[in-house]
Amino acid sequence: MKNPAATMPRPTIRGFGPGAIITICALGLTAFGLVVLSSAGQGTDHGGLYFFKKQLIWFALALVVGVSAAMVNLNLVRRYTWVLAGLAVLLLVAVLFGPKVMGARRWLNLGFMSAQPSDAGKLALVFCLAHYLAGNQRQIQTFWRGFVLPMGIVGVFAGLIFREPDFGTAALCGMVGCALVYLAGVRLFYLFPSMLAGGLLFSVAVYLDPLRLKRIVSFLDIEKYRNDGAYQLWQGMLGFGVGGWNGVGLGEGRQQLFYLTEAHNDFVFAVVGEEMGLLATASVALTFLTIFIVSCRALRRAPNLYEFTVATGALLMLIGQALINMGVVTGLLPTKGMSLPFISYGGSNLLLMYALIGVLVNCFRRWERPVLPRPSEL
Repeated sequence: MKNPAATMPRPTIRGFGPGAIITICALGLTAFGLVVLSSAGQGTDHGGLYFFKKQLIWFALALVVGVSAAMVNLNLVRRYTWVLAGLAVLLLVAVLFGPKVMGARRWLNLGFMSAQPSDAGKLALVFCLAHYLAGNQRQIQTFWRGFVLPMGIVGVFAGLIFREPDFGTAALCGMVGCALVYLAGVRLFYLFPSMLAGGLLFSVAVYLDPLRLKRIVSFLDIEKYRNDGAYQLWQGMLGFGVGGWNGVGLGEGRQQLFYLTEAHNDFVFAVVGEEMGLLATASVALTFLTIFIVSCRALRRAPNLYEFTVATGALLMLIGQALINMGVVTGLLPTKGMSLPFISYGGSNLLLMYALIGVLVNCFRRWERPVLPRPSEL
C-alpha cells in the first residue's frame, strides 16, 4: 500500500525545501544578531566587539551542533532517550546546589564555560515525551499511561526549572509539554482540569514571590512604576518609540549606553527597534513566522508519531521562546529574562537553538521520501 503522505506536495519556495528555508532563516537571524550585538554591547564595560567576538565563537560551535543534529539517526537517539534524559535531570539538580546569581541558581560553571541546564532540559523534555507517547500510543486515552505518566515527565523537568527559580522557562516547558500531550491524543477531560490547576498553582507561586509579584504589579501600571519595577520595560518601550519606522541608525542608539540594562541579552529587540526601526523589528518577527509556517506545512508529512512529536516540540520550543521575548520587550507580557533566539547574546541558548533547527532539518530531510513505518516504530 502506498503511503498517502508521499503523494502530498512538498512545501517549497522556488526549489527550496522546508529544511533549507528554515536554515536560511536561522542563519539570517544570527548574522543580523551579530551586527546588533556590536552596537548593543557598547554600554557595557567590555564594549560592543567583546560580545560580537564571543558570539561569533559560539556561532561556530552552534553550526557544528546544528549539523550534527541534522545528520544523526533519530532512531539511534531514541534508544538512549532515558540515558540522555537522566543526564539532563542530573544537570538540573546539580545547578540547584550552585551559587546564586541575581537571586537565582540557573548557571552551571563547567570550567571552560558557564551553561544553563534548562536549555538541555528543554531538548530532553521533547525527546522524552516523543519517545513515551509514541511507545504508548494505544494507551493514550487511558488515565494512568495516557495522562498521568506523560504529565509526570513534564512535571519533573518544569518543576526542577521552576525551583531555580525560572518561572518563565518552566511555564514554557509546561505549555509545550501540554501541547504535545494534547496533539498525541490525550483526553481533554483529563488535560483541561490539570492545566487549570497548574495555572492556579503557578499564580499562587507568583503571588508568594515578592520579586515576581512586583513585576506583575509593575506590568499592570508601567508608567506609574517606570522608575522602579517597570524601569527596564519602560526604557525598552522608549527605545521603540524613538526608533519610529527607520530607526536612529546602527550604533546611534542611546538606550543601551545610559539606560537599558541587559541590552545585549534579554532586551536586544528594543535595540533593534531604536536603531533600525519598525521595519527591522517587523522583519525579525516575519522571519520567525516563516519558520513556523514552513515547519507546520512540513509536519503534515510526518510518517509516525515519534518524529511528529520531536519536530513539533522543537518548533514550539523555538517559536515559544521568541514570542515570550518579543512579548516582554514590547510590553505585552510581564518582564521575564528570556533570550531572543539567534539574536540575543548567550552561548548555551544559541547551541540549543541550532540543535532545534538541526532536529527540524533532520526530520524534514527524512520526510522528503517517506515510507510506511514499521510496527516497532509506531
